[in-house]
Amino acid sequence: MTTPTAINHMLRRKLPLAFAVQYLLVLPAIAAAADGGAQQPAPVVVVSGSKMQHSSFDLAASVDVIDAAQIQDAQLRVNVSESLNSVPGIVVQNRQNYAQDLQISSRGFGARPAFGVRGVHLLTDGIPATMPDGQGQAATFNLDMAERIEVLRGPFSALYGNHSGGVIQLFTRDPSGDAVVGVTTAAGSDGIRKTDVNAEGTAGPVGFLLDASHFETAGYRRHSAAERDQAYAKLVTRPDKDSRLTLIANSLHQPDTQDPLGTTWATFQRDPRACETDPADTQSPQRCFAERYNTRKSIGHTQAGLAYERRFGLDSLHLTLYGGNRKVTQFQAFSKGFQSSPSSSGGVVDFDRDFNGLDLNWQDTRTLDGATLRTTIGVEYGSSRDRRAGYENFAGTQFGVIGNLRRDETDDLRTLDPYLQSEWQRGRWILTAGLRHTRLDVDVRDRFLSNGDDSGRVSYARTTPLLSALYKVAPQLNVYTSAARGFETPTLNELFYSGAGGGFNFRLRPSTSMNVEAGVKALLPDHLRIDAAVFQVRTHDELAVDSSTGGRTSYRNAGRTLRQGMELSLHAGEDSGWNGQLAATLLRAVYDEGFGNVPAGARLPGVPNASLFASAGWKDDSGLLDAAIETFASARAYPDDANAAHPAPGYTTVSARLHSRQQYGAWSIKEFARLNNLFDRSFAGSVIVGDSNQRYYEPAPRRNWVMGLSAQYRFR
Repeated sequence: MTTPTAINHMLRRKLPLAFAVQYLLVLPAIAAAADGGAQQPAPVVVVSGSKMQHSSFDLAASVDVIDAAQIQDAQLRVNVSESLNSVPGIVVQNRQNYAQDLQISSRGFGARPAFGVRGVHLLTDGIPATMPDGQGQAATFNLDMAERIEVLRGPFSALYGNHSGGVIQLFTRDPSGDAVVGVTTAAGSDGIRKTDVNAEGTAGPVGFLLDASHFETAGYRRHSAAERDQAYAKLVTRPDKDSRLTLIANSLHQPDTQDPLGTTWATFQRDPRACETDPADTQSPQRCFAERYNTRKSIGHTQAGLAYERRFGLDSLHLTLYGGNRKVTQFQAFSKGFQSSPSSSGGVVDFDRDFNGLDLNWQDTRTLDGATLRTTIGVEYGSSRDRRAGYENFAGTQFGVIGNLRRDETDDLRTLDPYLQSEWQRGRWILTAGLRHTRLDVDVRDRFLSNGDDSGRVSYARTTPLLSALYKVAPQLNVYTSAARGFETPTLNELFYSGAGGGFNFRLRPSTSMNVEAGVKALLPDHLRIDAAVFQVRTHDELAVDSSTGGRTSYRNAGRTLRQGMELSLHAGEDSGWNGQLAATLLRAVYDEGFGNVPAGARLPGVPNASLFASAGWKDDSGLLDAAIETFASARAYPDDANAAHPAPGYTTVSARLHSRQQYGAWSIKEFARLNNLFDRSFAGSVIVGDSNQRYYEPAPRRNWVMGLSAQYRFR
């Protein structure tokens, strides 16, 4: 039997040999099947990886597409984790903590943050959902109007610049035809309620898409209630036959979202719904830290963007402009400051951020000596200004209220990225080369000088190249290889604190990486598609957690790391009848050299070395009823760099879903029901990496349900 030790040995020593054997054994059989005459699945068109429409099958990269049915049917459509677990290489840890958002990692990039998304680039309709400093918020995704999600991993991610260990793009549907209005209501375990109202259609030359939703939950854990209001608007028009203009606006409002914090291993085993109590709280010994300090976060996020495209024959010009504002007030689990340092910035974070940016590119297509050459040349710019304050989480005799000022500063950030990408296609070969130069400048002006002057500047710059080659072995069989250098700078939140409790940590260095991948893609008879890849990433100056307590985290550089792995994705089935999906990942992510008390060979925290998603579904011939069973399994994950703490155990969950629809004239009615974690397993949905108080674990819900009903009316 193959043991985890044997798998790790293969990944560490025999990865190139394993891939060669895979080719020798598998390719002849796949090639023979690909040449068969049976019906094959239609090609999937994506824009990720090349910034232009492209068949994912002919792209020398790992890219998966989640369609509207997977996103919306039999789903609550609140967290993107509902859909992303079906993508190999992607780990989405649902904290059950709406104050801190999801933790999303791609091949081990992005597993370190205590909140938000880092190391993975987020976009909606081509407009960044990641701030210019590299931190994104998946909560801003509007899943109710989603048409598809594209997930790109590997070397091609470097073409999106800084912080691109992976790219996740959400695309909303385009309005067309008669006007439609709809409403959806859903309810579930732990007081979950959601209502969504939308309208779409065309009015003369303008297509419109409008959506508003309200979500609330009492929370699975103690002190974890949340409310969220979202709105989205999209207008599409064509000024003439060769141009297209899209206007997009969205908002998210999330007031006083409770933060239950993490638990120790002992508390996690005793009661997954519990939160940690404070032994020093003699007046209320049963009150937990989160309740004593009333840990919570209020978020206000508004954003608007414009996308303009004009075609000149085969060539085209693309312009994207965006801007917005983000306000956050967060109450953390301490009063005066980090480690009680006199130079710390208090237990309340309050910032107001204005941000804006643009992406301008020209796409050129021409024929040269029987070959097709496609070239994209462009530039991206982004900037943000934070008006940031910090206060004591204490006033008078009460915690959980704003007290004395402890921090007052303005943080300016600017990034400028020119880029070039060319694709040459002739016969069976597709060759791609890309180059991007990133420069990021941070300027801090400190106005609270009683604890010292933290003003200063820091700049980062790097050029990242990409090379790839794809060969068409047969009409329905491609093999490819690609390589790129990567670059990841610290985000503002990673620069804000130093481990000694002081202010800005200007000593943090960006991490650099070398990323290589090889893969095979096959379209087989009877609607079967297989994608397989092996990869390796070597990183220098990896950013790692230095200290984390009470909701505040500081970072350090940790030297070299190594990521090696394999991914397999399989899709089978037709529009009716039986269908299935499989997504499997093996990943060895380790520190390649020791630092501090962390030995060489220690696994990167928060990164499981294996995961598996599988589903088996059925649709009736009319397409009005479908059902499926889904299974997700994950290996254990360590919460600390030294791997000394108890790992969050591996787990397997099984879920069932049912979705139906009916048509009554102009009315379309849909119902769904979903039962998650059928066998009532207890497991940690996420870990807080490096928590100084060893409150690492964020328990996931046991058996839970959600069901909903939607009605839509089409005006004729």
